[in-house]
Amino acid sequence: MLDEATVSALYGLKLHGMAKGFEQRLGSVKNAGISHGEFVGLLVEDEKLYRDNRRLQRLLGKARLRQPAAMEDIDYRHARGLSRQVMAELSGSRWLETHRTVILSGPTGIGKSYLACALGNHGARAGFTVQYYRAARLFEQLMQARGDGTHLKLLAKLSKVQLLIIDDVMMTPMTEEERRDFFEIVEDRYERTATVISSQCPIKRWHEGIGDETIADAICDRLFHNAYKIELTGSSIRYEKQRGDGPGKKDDGKLESGAKKR
Repeated sequence: MLDEATVSALYGLKLHGMAKGFEQRLGSVKNAGISHGEFVGLLVEDEKLYRDNRRLQRLLGKARLRQPAAMEDIDYRHARGLSRQVMAELSGSRWLETHRTVILSGPTGIGKSYLACALGNHGARAGFTVQYYRAARLFEQLMQARGDGTHLKLLAKLSKVQLLIIDDVMMTPMTEEERRDFFEIVEDRYERTATVISSQCPIKRWHEGIGDETIADAICDRLFHNAYKIELTGSSIRYEKQRGDGPGKKDDGKLESGAKKR
């Protein structure tokens, strides 16, 4: 009865990790010879792990990443100019802590969105708040916010996200409102928070895609300063996988275990 009361009390105190750990460890042979202090220490670890997992779930839920992706699942077999050294640096948290920008450019199907989502997943696992947007949807929301009076509120919200991902920027040339909003986002986040941006538009043509020379200079000056510029090249990974002749295919026509990696 005492054990049941203890479990009930732990749940009542919202110490769910400790409660579950207590139930699981109490009858375990492995824990039979440990001291009371060691047993309590294990329960504290259970609670910490439970809370860390819950926080990660919340962060990933709020991030709304476009696809499940992880840094350890990135495929380097496809010839697209992706540097292992650069990705190794991005697998740490230094770039997030120092508020750097990552720019992913390259043709369609080359894996830009996957890499962006992998960076977002990594940021959430490191404890940073993350938010993913497709550029077209983001600019739609900002345009609607102008109409209902919440435009400044939305811009302020975007400035506070510790890792903001804007995918598929400049699919079409920017309108006047879009480039002004883009400038405000970049300006608010410059050297304050980390940002990941992907685009099919080659970096050398960003001035053309943004449209206004003065605003383009201001945006590019802030984005390119101290940024990781990952310019991908080559044929579409998506197309090769649809044809069945990508790097994950064996001679017998079956996919290797890592074939879904991007």
